[in-house]
Amino acid sequence: MARFAKGSRALSISDRSGAAFPYNEMVREWTGAWVHNSEFEVKQPQLQPHPVGADPQALQHARPARVEFPVQDILPNNPFTTTAASKSVSVSFPANDFNEGTTYVRFQAVKNPVGGVAITTLELSTTLNGSISNAATSIILTDGSEFPTAGYIVIEKVWTQADLTAGTITNPLLVGTYVNETIKYTGRTTHTLTGCTRGTSAPYKGQVLANTSANAHSSGVKVYGSYLATAVSSTVVVGPGASQTETLYNSLTFPLVNNATSAETGGGFQCTIGPVNDRA
Repeated sequence: MARFAKGSRALSISDRSGAAFPYNEMVREWTGAWVHNSEFEVKQPQLQPHPVGADPQALQHARPARVEFPVQDILPNNPFTTTAASKSVSVSFPANDFNEGTTYVRFQAVKNPVGGVAITTLELSTTLNGSISNAATSIILTDGSEFPTAGYIVIEKVWTQADLTAGTITNPLLVGTYVNETIKYTGRTTHTLTGCTRGTSAPYKGQVLANTSANAHSSGVKVYGSYLATAVSSTVVVGPGASQTETLYNSLTFPLVNNATSAETGGGFQCTIGPVNDRA
């Protein structure tokens, strides 16, 4: 078979423009047309798209976001300040967000009395005086004299081996689990809380937390009260020439039932503040 000429001096007619070009500069397009390399066009990708499967509908091992239950925050050293012959107590708590709504707080780990106010008063800790059923609307405390006349309490309850034996719980893994009950009350007469709403929850930073469950409680179990806290604002200058200011909330106040006897700042190291029930 005869060989083809090299075409070094030949011309070729473009199938696109009809113009003559050097033969050796011609190329073949995807359509089969011979065109000059200056006229060459690549194949449009959308003319032959790659197959694409359907988008996945869900993750196999999804872990959706959740709102964590609030816990205790550590206060600065000696956070409590009392004023003589006053029921109002100031608490140092820099950059708090208690201004966001109604907040009932509970103090824990208070180390020292302040201004004649006992630790048990600041923590509002006592015990139950007499067993109660899960439907009781009147609760007698061992000492409720320092509790506000209305508010929220939490009764500490932990499932025990005795509860498992008695059949109150059936899962042995629940032994040692906290099942605290938050209770709202509307009145107090000496040591008796009245108008109790069982198995509720106390608002914290404007949040409505999940309700607890009403349970029967034995005499002598721990009971903790709470205070209605009010955030205190302060205005600081953040711009030149006092042209810009910012509102900060670095402290809060709460009312005692009885006056403090002296002006004092104290409470000790690493006192904490948090929701009424910190055992979700």
